[in-house]
Amino acid sequence: MTTIENLAGVPSAGELSILANEMFPDLTEGAYGVPETDIPVASVPETVPVSEEFDWEHPFAYGGGDPYFQSVEEVSAPEAEYLPGIADMPVVTTDSSTSYAPAVMSQTQAKEHDRKIDAPTSLGGDKVTSSKSEVERSTSRNDSIRIGSKTLAQIRDDFPILKEQINGHQLVWLDNGATTQRPQAVIDRLKYYYEHENSNVHRGAHTLAARSTDAYEDARDTVRDFIGAPSSDEIVFVRGTTEGINLVANAYVKPLLEPGDEIIVSILEHHANIVPWQLVAQATGAVIKVIPCDETGQLILHEYEKLFTPKTKFVSVTHVSNVLGTVTPIEEIIAIAHRHGVRVLVDGAQSVAHIPVNVSALDVDFFVFSGHKIFAPTGIGVVYGKKELLEAAQPYHGGGNMIADVTFERTIYNPAPNKFEAGTGSIADAVGLGAALKYLSQIGMPCVYRWEHELLQYAMKEMSTVKGLHFIGTALNKASALAFTLDGYSDEEVGKRLDAYGIAVRTGHHCAQPVLRRFGYESSVRPTLALYNSPDDIDALVKVLKTFA
Repeated sequence: MTTIENLAGVPSAGELSILANEMFPDLTEGAYGVPETDIPVASVPETVPVSEEFDWEHPFAYGGGDPYFQSVEEVSAPEAEYLPGIADMPVVTTDSSTSYAPAVMSQTQAKEHDRKIDAPTSLGGDKVTSSKSEVERSTSRNDSIRIGSKTLAQIRDDFPILKEQINGHQLVWLDNGATTQRPQAVIDRLKYYYEHENSNVHRGAHTLAARSTDAYEDARDTVRDFIGAPSSDEIVFVRGTTEGINLVANAYVKPLLEPGDEIIVSILEHHANIVPWQLVAQATGAVIKVIPCDETGQLILHEYEKLFTPKTKFVSVTHVSNVLGTVTPIEEIIAIAHRHGVRVLVDGAQSVAHIPVNVSALDVDFFVFSGHKIFAPTGIGVVYGKKELLEAAQPYHGGGNMIADVTFERTIYNPAPNKFEAGTGSIADAVGLGAALKYLSQIGMPCVYRWEHELLQYAMKEMSTVKGLHFIGTALNKASALAFTLDGYSDEEVGKRLDAYGIAVRTGHHCAQPVLRRFGYESSVRPTLALYNSPDDIDALVKVLKTFA
């Protein structure tokens, strides 16, 4: 019988089969030369059922018999999970031996079938890819988790960068302690500002100047409400936490100091809350005292109180450690200082995005934070200061905007907050900060805190199953940070391997060398959580960490 294939000179199916057997015998037999027909192949379910309801009593009781989670434990070597060169080819195991169901296709065909071709990396090892069924399962899981006014799936959809592909994998952003990502609401607000409101503030009679000023001052009002400040006049815009601490150190504290006076900080501090005080102490002859911490990373309050003398002039302490995640007993720290007649600054850079903050309830004297740590643009931050303290402080910078009248004989400066905002500030970024805080307020900070606490507990439980992993900082009250080391591997090696799978973490000393050295380390790997992180992010992290074992 003459067929179209014969006329076209195309080999028949039988001829192709014979040719394939001759040229590629290892593709027509099992991986170890055993004919595949002799191996009973177990059926593999295409999808894994997902519970429709989120169990708040057992919020992370996921997995069960899910083979996706079990495969983490079962894989003993990279080649045990995937054939070399084809990342998404599943292994089918039996009691007696292993065989593969090979799929040979072009890159075009792979794209059409939504299958990723894995390119080798210098790190070697297997690849953890997300199949279509896994993405669907993740979406279903995130849909079932409600955080205040939104589901986790809705929150993740609000952050466009979370859809980014890194090294062929969906981005898992666990570097929130360094900076957070921006929701679409902030991106859109910045765009609207530059399209419809862009102008300098306070010094123009035209319409755009009025629009820009209104937007800028509305952001100040939003900050006031978000942190529970009594007045917008107590909110000063700066570039970030670092500038805020330097402002307080130089404008308020430095003029008070005499040789021998004392400044108290804690062992947990970021360099930004150490170095400014060292500079001030060096210039004035003051000394610095340090609050110690225990083996879990929590500050020791009775040792703190022993540090006070009649010479103590100021306390500056973090709310949440950027390395250990320790939530310090800030209410007690403030109360003890006030009993001794000493003012307190709280570094809120690592707390304000994770914990509800009310500066009036805390009775804190100064509170500082950065916008980029709370889903806002870079280059903007806040100093809250009690009105009488801002009035007593000296101007930090001189220039336009902070003055009321200037002659060569004298200058009269404006009251706070303008007194500390010389020159043209980061107007659009301040507006973006206001948008970020409104976004969080709509969700509800108590709900954010509850969710992140549950996710942190889940992360610590799952990460504890990784062989050779050691947490740094195990205080009972923790937030966000999950710093660790891994036996046998440098922190840089771990960070690079995670990045190969699209997982972003921070490695190094995290600008907090004293506290790391307190625990005997020079650096660590530091995943940090935020509102939009999911249990799937933790699962992906742990799965890759287990490839080191």
